[in-house]
Amino acid sequence: MEIKYEAKNAWKIHMDNNSVKEVMNYSKGYMDFLFKSKTERSCAKEIIKQAKENGYISLEEAISKGSIKAGDKIYANNKDKGVCLFLIGKNTIENGMRIIGSHIDSPRLDLKANPLYEEANLGLFKTHYYGGIKKYQWLSLPLALSGVVILKDGRKIDICIGEDETDPVFCITDILPHLASDQNQKKISEAIKGEDLNLLIGSIPTEEKDGIVYNVLNILNEKYNMVEEDFLSAELQVVPAGKPRDLGLDKSMVLAYGHDDKVCTYAAITSIFDIEESDYTLVTLCADKEEVGSNGNTGMQSRFFENIVAELIELEGSYSDLKIKRALSKSKVLSADVSAGYDPNFSSAYDKRNSAYMGSGVVLIKYTGARGKSGCNDANAEFLAEVRNVFNNENVVWQTGELGKVDQGGGGTIAYMLANYGAEVVDCGVGVLSMHAPYEVISKVDLYEMYKGYRAFFNQIKL
Repeated sequence: MEIKYEAKNAWKIHMDNNSVKEVMNYSKGYMDFLFKSKTERSCAKEIIKQAKENGYISLEEAISKGSIKAGDKIYANNKDKGVCLFLIGKNTIENGMRIIGSHIDSPRLDLKANPLYEEANLGLFKTHYYGGIKKYQWLSLPLALSGVVILKDGRKIDICIGEDETDPVFCITDILPHLASDQNQKKISEAIKGEDLNLLIGSIPTEEKDGIVYNVLNILNEKYNMVEEDFLSAELQVVPAGKPRDLGLDKSMVLAYGHDDKVCTYAAITSIFDIEESDYTLVTLCADKEEVGSNGNTGMQSRFFENIVAELIELEGSYSDLKIKRALSKSKVLSADVSAGYDPNFSSAYDKRNSAYMGSGVVLIKYTGARGKSGCNDANAEFLAEVRNVFNNENVVWQTGELGKVDQGGGGTIAYMLANYGAEVVDCGVGVLSMHAPYEVISKVDLYEMYKGYRAFFNQIKL
């Protein structure tokens, strides 16, 4: 019996088991998924596509059939910005569910409602940042534009500019170091203001006054039938352009935009796709708006998930409000979100004994919140022990972690919102370097161990 605890290096275990190739192959699928899923809309679309390929039908189709049975696979679409996947279990939903809940939004820049203007022979878009970003990190990068526009005649037009190799890209300019003396005197958080994050989009004018604006509008009209007023009914997001890349000479990591939180989302959907039947209903829940407080009708604080559970209980044949409450309170949940990976370049921000280390597997995070655990869930010891035993029994490499030193700062997840129903919840994800930067870093072996952990949770956790 080993009495001293030490975190393991997952790479060494896979090298001993000759299974490194499995890790690398799994990461390829993730990198392809991530490139297709930079916004919540594109991510939801990709999840639904993969769900259909794995035999899932829409909630509307399930309702039209009038009933559900064990083994049914159902997806629910929340306004094209969130998705729930359900594998119906042999026991009634009233007896509880095994839920893995992630979010599919990521920090970014949004175009303002009236974004287009020109100044100094340049055409620009005004933006408003979304989520917690360091504004200076978004300067001088190749950026893409993605989202939807609802035209005056009601047509919905998908827009994606900057991801194809033949597309132009955009950028936000920075001041040259020769003229940056004033900028250099400011705090790093004040060096770039939100109103300075203006996207450079063109410079060729037409003959009219405001000719650059007219030229941009002509290009958009020719390609998408847009007029300027259509910006008022659009959701257009600015994200880093380009595909995820292998990082390191050994290709052991992935450098990409949007790991937070699509890395957990990918492991959650692929783990449920692996399973054909279950004693209890399994759920992969992919929500929107986590980066801005989970508000709105697509965020976790909405009634969407509760309403879908109600619909499914109705399809079981015996509906009551009490059954919904029982189903939610008896459920057990992994809040699938990332943690801060220990970064030796910024070691003073971390508690070394309680940090997640890259390559040491999936991370269990008992509590998040800030400073005095404000806004956290703080998982029960009994549930932590249960998850720990499941991971150990299935040879999942895992570790514990938290978001930096006690008074350093902190952050939150959707965990406490699901815990409000009375469910048992613990945060579980992977460590990330450069979190919330335009390009974040994850370890491929941590991703694979998270997938193994989620699959074990679905198969083994007791209700």
